[in-house]
Parts: sequence; C-alpha cells; structure tokens
Amino acid sequence: EVQLEESGGGLVQPGGSLRLSCAASGFSFSTHGMSWVRQAPGKGLEWVSGINAGGDYTYYADSVKGRFTISRDNAKNTLYLQLNSLKTEDTAMYYCANPPYCTADYCYTGVQRHQYNYWGQGTQVTVSS
Repeated sequence: EVQLEESGGGLVQPGGSLRLSCAASGFSFSTHGMSWVRQAPGKGLEWVSGINAGGDYTYYADSVKGRFTISRDNAKNTLYLQLNSLKTEDTAMYYCANPPYCTADYCYTGVQRHQYNYWGQGTQVTVSS
C-alpha cells in the first residue's frame, strides 16, 4: 500500500519558518519525481514545488521562489519543504504528491488532482500574528 505522510505544519508568525516532511512508503520513492501542492482556505489547488528523482533538479512557483526550498533524502524515503519568510498568504494545507513527471527537463505544474499518482493527507500551515 502506497503511503505519503506529511508532518511539520503548525502555526507560525509572519516572517517565521517551518520545515515540512513527507515520509513515503509502498513504492520506489528514489525513482520518482515528487511535488508539493497546497490549498488555501476557500481556494483551489496551487502547485508549489517539484524535485526530480535524484534530487538535483528543483522547480518552484513564482509565489514561493527564493523563500521555499524543496529537497529529498532517498535513503530515508523522505521529501522535505523548508518554508522561510512566511507570509499570511502561505496559509494552506500542504500536500506531497507524486506527479506524472518531474525530471531534469520538465516538471508537471498542473493542479489536476487525478493527474497525480499518489497524494498524502496534508499538513496544515497557518501564518498569523
């Protein structure tokens, strides 16, 4: 059974930082590109970041570029997202997901949920003073 389990969310003040983790099991994590997708209250899904299988190519939405860093540890089957300089508009449920592709050349940035192979249950990030 495939499982993606996110953790690390919480309440943080504007300007603060969080580190999200996603523990993967049940599939060959090290051979799959991975992504983070978020959904703010009352809004649709927003692709945030992607990383190729080897972890040496990363992609970011303009809204988070320079503030968020995606990484992975294939030995631990874990995906990470470091969130710095957080803003109130970053408040959302954050999901890790396995996109149809995320390679050295391209990364799927769509928000069609059915296009992703696997999804986690999400971890809530709330940025508020």
